[in-house]
Amino acid sequence: MENKKDILSRAYIVYILMCVFAVTILYRICVIQFKEGEHWKARAESLTTKLVEIEAVRGNIFDANGNLLATSLPYYEVAVDINAPGIDDKLFNSKKDSLAQCLSDLFKDKSKREYLRILKSARSSGDNYVVLKRNVPYKDLQALKKFPILRRGRRGGLVTLQTNKRERPFKMLAARTIGLSRQGVKPVGLEGAFDTILLGTPGKRLMQKIAGDVWRPINDEFEVEPKDGSDLYTTIDVNIQDVASHALLKTLVKNNASYGCVVLMEVKTGEIKAIANLTRNQKDSTSYSENLNYAIGYATEPGSTFKLASMLAVIDEYNISLEEKVFVGDGKAMFSNLEMKDSHAPETPTLTVQRIFETSSNVGVAKLVTKYFSKEPQKFIDKLNSFHLDRKLGITIPGEATPRIKQTKNKDWYGTSLPWISHGYESLVTPIQTLTLYNAIANGGKMIKPRFVKEIQRNGKTVKKFEAEVIAEQIVKRETVAKAKKLMEGVVKNGSGKGLNVSAFPVAGKTGTAKISKNGIYEKTYQASFVGYFPADNPLYTCIVIINSPSNGIYYGGLVAGPVFKEIAEKVYSGSLDFIQPINTKQNLLTKAPEVIKSKGAELDKVCKAFNLPEKNGIEGDKYVVRSSGDSTKVVLVETNIESSLKKGLMPNLQGLSAKDALFLLENNGLNVKLFGVGTVKKQSLEAGKKFNKGDKISLILS
Repeated sequence: MENKKDILSRAYIVYILMCVFAVTILYRICVIQFKEGEHWKARAESLTTKLVEIEAVRGNIFDANGNLLATSLPYYEVAVDINAPGIDDKLFNSKKDSLAQCLSDLFKDKSKREYLRILKSARSSGDNYVVLKRNVPYKDLQALKKFPILRRGRRGGLVTLQTNKRERPFKMLAARTIGLSRQGVKPVGLEGAFDTILLGTPGKRLMQKIAGDVWRPINDEFEVEPKDGSDLYTTIDVNIQDVASHALLKTLVKNNASYGCVVLMEVKTGEIKAIANLTRNQKDSTSYSENLNYAIGYATEPGSTFKLASMLAVIDEYNISLEEKVFVGDGKAMFSNLEMKDSHAPETPTLTVQRIFETSSNVGVAKLVTKYFSKEPQKFIDKLNSFHLDRKLGITIPGEATPRIKQTKNKDWYGTSLPWISHGYESLVTPIQTLTLYNAIANGGKMIKPRFVKEIQRNGKTVKKFEAEVIAEQIVKRETVAKAKKLMEGVVKNGSGKGLNVSAFPVAGKTGTAKISKNGIYEKTYQASFVGYFPADNPLYTCIVIINSPSNGIYYGGLVAGPVFKEIAEKVYSGSLDFIQPINTKQNLLTKAPEVIKSKGAELDKVCKAFNLPEKNGIEGDKYVVRSSGDSTKVVLVETNIESSLKKGLMPNLQGLSAKDALFLLENNGLNVKLFGVGTVKKQSLEAGKKFNKGDKISLILS
C-alpha cells in the first residue's frame, strides 16, 4: 500500500509540474502574440527584408568636343518567378516550350531542354525566384521583355536588378588620365579626382530574402530614387589624343623602349589636349598599354631639356649675350676631380652661348653656370625655384610626383652639384613640369597651370566652369624670353633637333638624352626626350615626348623622341582651324573673275556659268588654266599638259589645282601625297619640271 501511495504522489507531482509548464508556455504565447507581437513581427521582417542601397548612374566624362570618354552602361540580373499569380497552368503549359527556346537562342549558354527543365522544376517546387542570367545588357533585356509569358512584365514573373558598369568607348586612349574609381581600389585619374561629383546620390530599394543569400525586390519601383551624377567635360581632344597615342606607340615598338609618354598643351590656356602614357607589357614585349601616368607621377633626372632652365637663370640674372664665347676645349672638363664629357666632340674649342645650346654641350652649359654662380650657388638654385621646379604644380589629377631641386644646405650637396645640376642631373622633375616651363616661354613668360577639365554639367546645364589659372605672371624678363626663343629655334634650325621643322611652319624646342641612374649608378640605358612648341613664330601648342630605355642602338632625343613631336605637330596642323588663314576678304567674289583656277573641263563650264563669264575658247583636254584677261569679268581657257607631264615622269606645276584633283592625279601616278590645309594647291615640295619616281613623297600646301 505504501508503495502504491508513493507512486501516486510522484505521479501527481509530475502532473502538476506539467500543468504549470503548460500554463507557462500558454502565458508566454499570449505575451508574445498580444503584448510583444508587433516587436517580434518587426524583428522577423528585418531578417527577411531590408532596404538595399542602389547606386546612382555615374556621370559621363566627355572630351572637349563632346565625345564620350567614359560612361556607365546598365547591366541587369534577370530572374523569373514562374509561379507568379498571372501565370496559370494553361499559360505555362502552352508557352513553356517557346519561352525555353527563346532563352536558349538569346543567351546561348544552355539548350532549350535545360531551360525547360529549370522552368518545370521551379513551377513544381513553388520556387518564386530563379536567376536566369547575370550581366545582361540593355539591348538583350529589351528583347527578353517580348518573350512569351515574360512579356506580361511583373505579372509574367519577370524580375530585374540593375547594376552599372563603367565603360571607355575609346578603350586605351588616355585611359590612365581618365582613371578609375571603384571600391577597394585607390582612385586614380579624373574618375578619382572628381569621384564625389560623378558619383551622384544612391537610392533605396526594399528587398526580400528568398533562400540562403538570395534577395529579390519586393516592388517594381525604388523606395528612394537615386540621383544621377554630374557630367565632366575635359580639355582632351580625342582626335589629337589618337594621333599622339599612335605616334608614341609606333616609336616605342620601333625602338623596343620600356615606356614613354606624350603631353600636348595649349599655350594660352594650359589646356591639356592629349596625354598618352604607354608601358611595355611583361607577358608580350611587343605590346604596350596605359598602366602608369609617367607624365604626372614620375619625377626623373630630365637631362638636357633642363638646360633651358639653366640658360634662363644665367641670362635673366646677368643679361649675357648669346654671342658670348665659352671655351669648351675637346668637350671634356674637370669639376672637383670629376670629369664631364660631351656626347660628341665640339665643332670648335670655343663656342658661343647660342651654339652651346644648339649643340647641347654639357661642358659649355656647366662652365657658363659655374662662371656666374660658383660663388653664390644658392642664387642659382633660388632662380630655379622661382620657375616652380621645386614644388608640385597642384594639378587636378591625383598622384603628382614630388620634384626635387637640390639645395646647397642639403647633406648631399657636393662640389660637383652645381655643374651637374646645370645640365639636368642630381634633380628630379616630372615631364609635365618641364612642359609647363617651356610653355611659359612660348607664352611670353606667363606660366599657366596645366588644366584637364573645362566644366561640370548637370542635366545639360553648366554647374561650374574652370578657367586658366596663372602660376606666375612673368617668370623672367621679356628680353630673356626673346633670347630663350632664339636659342630653341636655333636647336631645330642648326642644332641637335635639325630636321624637326614642319614644312608648313617653324618649330622651337630642345632635345634631351639622359643616362638612367639606378641606386646612384648610371647604367648603359638612356631616356630620350624632346620638348618644344609650334609654330615658333606664333606658338599655339607645347609638346613633350619622353622615350625611356630605347634598345635598338639609337637613343638621342632628336632621333628617337623628336620624330614623335614632328608627327604630332604635322597632324595637329593639318586638322586644326587655328592654322588656317581666313579666306573671306569681305569682297564679293562673284563680281571678279579668279586669277587662277585649275580643274576639269566640265567643272570649268560650271564656273563660267556661275560667274556669267562670256568668253570661252574651245580647247580640248582634261585640264585647263583659267586666267583673267584685261577685263576682270572675262576669262580665257588655256590647255595645260599636267597629265602628259606626269606620264613622262616630270612634275607639272600644280598651283591652283583643287586638292581632290591633285590627289587623284598624283596617286594614280604612284606618288605618296601629303596634304596640309584645305583649298587649292599653293606650294608643292617637288618643283615643276623635276623628275620623279613611283613611291616618291610629295607635300602639298593648300591655300
